[in-house]
Amino acid sequence: MEPGNSTRISQFLLLGFSEDPELQPLIFGLFLSMYLVTVLGNLLIIIATIADSQLHTLMYFFLSNLSFVDICLVSTIIPKMLVNIQTQSKAITYAGCITQMCFFWLFVELDGFLLAVMAYDRFVAICHPLRYTVIVNPQLCGLLVLVCWILSVLHALLQSLMLLRLSFCTHLEIPHFFCELNQVVQLACSDIFLNDLVAYFALVLVAVCPFTGILYSYFKIVSSILAISSARGKYKAFSTCASHISVVSLFYSTGFGVYLSSVATHSSHSSSTASVMYTVVTPMLNPFLYSLRNKDVRRALKNLFGGKI
Repeated sequence: MEPGNSTRISQFLLLGFSEDPELQPLIFGLFLSMYLVTVLGNLLIIIATIADSQLHTLMYFFLSNLSFVDICLVSTIIPKMLVNIQTQSKAITYAGCITQMCFFWLFVELDGFLLAVMAYDRFVAICHPLRYTVIVNPQLCGLLVLVCWILSVLHALLQSLMLLRLSFCTHLEIPHFFCELNQVVQLACSDIFLNDLVAYFALVLVAVCPFTGILYSYFKIVSSILAISSARGKYKAFSTCASHISVVSLFYSTGFGVYLSSVATHSSHSSSTASVMYTVVTPMLNPFLYSLRNKDVRRALKNLFGGKI
């Protein structure tokens, strides 16, 4: 695109899922419900890990961090979408759009990094049980979480700075329910080659590397489980990481599904629909996956509510 047609802009327009006014109350109610369930579910996980002394372990320290990040992720996107539906406005300011993208990338990357750290925790617990408390100590866990935050913040800031260098045309409609990076970049009138280059390089760093680490950890975990002679021992070892496997599978399958759907169909509607899965549905289901498949979390929640659940 030629930069000659660019103009100084003040806002973008988020087209959302549908312009049909009859569907807006349904979309509003659906996303409000999912948002409240996500915040409440993840908040309960955080409160349970704080209130129950038996959950004061490193694994649940990572889990509470993941729940906090999931709350932040949905809060970056959904409230603005709900406000726009309620006020019948599609506008989001230029600064607001850049800020939303920055925080979106921050929390998505944190999700991936924390899942990788949790996989490492399970790897040490199953493959090196006698040395677990020596290897995975509180200092190392604090350092790992700090590194996750630093890498995520640096990448989110980098992507934001790369967007600030772009000039935009007069066509400012984003066919999505939030400021999605690729959709915004496609609106630019200036050359986006450097942005694409940085985006693909960052994809390897913040997505492929953590995923590779998770795959390696579970390859070693499966090998160790298969070496256990008793069926009960195998079941007990597998049950300690079943919840994490479910969350990892959901997160990466939906994330890769969004990428493949956008590449294969080039349809903004299918891309935005698929994005709901990893931006809203995955954070909403994570507390259920951990509470339903983890007896320690179920017990802590029962104690929290006086045995009423």
